[in-house]
Amino acid sequence: MKSLVVFYSLEGDTKFIAEAISKELGGEIAEIQPVKQIPTSGFRKYLWGGKQVMFKDKPDIEVIDKDLSKYELIVLGTPVWASRFAPVFNTFLEKHQIENKKIALFCCHGGGKEGKTFGDFKEKLKGNDFVGEMDFEDPLKKDKDENLLKAKQWIRDIKDRL
Repeated sequence: MKSLVVFYSLEGDTKFIAEAISKELGGEIAEIQPVKQIPTSGFRKYLWGGKQVMFKDKPDIEVIDKDLSKYELIVLGTPVWASRFAPVFNTFLEKHQIENKKIALFCCHGGGKEGKTFGDFKEKLKGNDFVGEMDFEDPLKKDKDENLLKAKQWIRDIKDRL
C-alpha cells in the first residue's frame, strides 16, 4: 500500500513520531514548512500560535511536491495548539484535495490531550475513511523509547488491518 506521512513540527516531537511511522510503513514523508516560522519558545510562541488557531489563520507554507492522489494511506501528524491542529494544516488542506483515502491521524501535546484536533481533521476531510488516531504526550521528553514503540505498533496495527 503506497503511503505518505504529512506532518508539521515546531519543536521536533511530531517530526520524531512522523519519521518513525514513515520508516515502519516504508512510505514517503512530507514536512509542512511555514514561510514564516513562529517563535519556538517563551510567551511569544503561545501568543502567536494561539492567535493563529483562534482566528483560523492560513499561514503561507512552502510547496509540497507530492501528488496526493497517488497514495492509498495518508497519515497526518500535528502538534496540538489551543486544543486544535496547527494552523498550517488549514493552508495545506485548502491547497491539497484529499478524497477517498484511508487517513490515519496522530498528534503530539504537552499533556492536555488531543482536544478537538481529531474532530477538526475529520470535519475538514469528510469523504475519507479514517483508520486510526493516536496521541503522544511529549514524546521526546517523556520516555522517548516507549513512544517510539507505541508509534510503530500503532501504525503496524493499522497496516495489518488494511
